[in-house]
Amino acid sequence: MSRPYEVMVILDPSLDERTVAPTLENFLQVIRSSGGNVEKVDVWGRRRLAYEIGKHAEGIYAVLDLNAEPDAVKELDRQLSLQETVLRTKVIRKRPPRGAKKAAKATAKA
Repeated sequence: MSRPYEVMVILDPSLDERTVAPTLENFLQVIRSSGGNVEKVDVWGRRRLAYEIGKHAEGIYAVLDLNAEPDAVKELDRQLSLQETVLRTKVIRKRPPRGAKKAAKATAKA
């Protein structure tokens, strides 16, 4: 069953910001080939980090919204972690807001 995920990626600041989206597209083929889909790729650009990661005080942030199988997202995270240009990744499974299930059931009954 496909689930919604949000993936935050922090990339090496020495990368050219124009190459970030095309680079991420290569990794997103893992999601597409498993039957998932990519809702949005949002590149925030260069931001200051709260603390240094590998002697970098800045990083290029990108947020990916996906609908995919858990195994496909796990594989995407694994492939991103193997890249030297990726400083950090964080995968979050989006959950519906509280009370959304009750509202959906009430709508279905009506």
